[in-house]
Amino acid sequence: MSDQPETEVTVHAGATTGSTRAVKAVIPAAGLATRFLPATKAVPKELLPVVDRPVLQYIVEEATAAGIRDVLLITGRGKTSMVDHFDRRPDLEARLEEKGDDARLAAVRGPSELADIFTCRQHEQLGLGHAVGCAQSHVGDEPFAVLLGDEFVKPSEPLLPAMLELQARTGGVVLAFFEVPPAETKRYGIASVAPTDGEFADLGDVVEVTGLVEKPAPEEAPSNLAVLGRYVLPGRIFEAIARTEPGAGGEIQLTDAMELLRAEGVPVHAIVYRGTRYDTGMPLGYLQTVVQIAAERDDLGAEFRAWLAEFVASDSPGGAQ
Repeated sequence: MSDQPETEVTVHAGATTGSTRAVKAVIPAAGLATRFLPATKAVPKELLPVVDRPVLQYIVEEATAAGIRDVLLITGRGKTSMVDHFDRRPDLEARLEEKGDDARLAAVRGPSELADIFTCRQHEQLGLGHAVGCAQSHVGDEPFAVLLGDEFVKPSEPLLPAMLELQARTGGVVLAFFEVPPAETKRYGIASVAPTDGEFADLGDVVEVTGLVEKPAPEEAPSNLAVLGRYVLPGRIFEAIARTEPGAGGEIQLTDAMELLRAEGVPVHAIVYRGTRYDTGMPLGYLQTVVQIAAERDDLGAEFRAWLAEFVASDSPGGAQ
């Protein structure tokens, strides 16, 4: 079977056309999520709930808050329910309307009104670079954003708008970094950087990227700046991906393709993000995200924080009752 992407579902029409500023987003979401088995045997990891909204909805909301309404999901087998979440449910909506439950009705309709959702099937999970490459027929030569499907940032501390503006100014690759303890560099793409002399000071802490290495050992890491799961890329990244050989883990790494462009003179910059990042890619991070967001909710936070404090203070193995 060919590895060429095939467009499968359009939830609703009216996709935005391209411009100098990126207006399309790609969300790679075809992975098997083995760290969450058996929960993810039938339920995509991207639909695991953070209180009462799935992770994927937070990510799409992050894109639309930055002005992007054309979203391509890179999916895999058994993940059609991700698209269903952004579709209408007339039967459920009718029932809620009959009951006069306006709040839940708005919550159910909300996902279908966020963006124009498209899908593309990645037939084999051959790495993030390969997944992004599947988007070529949808994106074309336009710049576009990539949002990984297992992390998002606090809505009141946005990151993507500044990244989109930086890419529009430079025309190159734009990344986001966050600081990690040295022992954790082996989990991330790590960068070496140089200052930009304040040229982009209005957009935050912007650095020039002078090198990228995928998952280096702590003693080999050039810095403690790790790649956050947000990218804004020029259309020429697809040609670079096609020339990229399998790297770490035997997979086609997006980091390697970006480094290829950088070595050929394409400008690569990054914003060092110091806001709140939620990482749901591993069970511990997922649980921390649920607790953090639940504790901040206006409708749940006070009662939940009181229970949590009592639970933590309890000496009983079963916690507070």
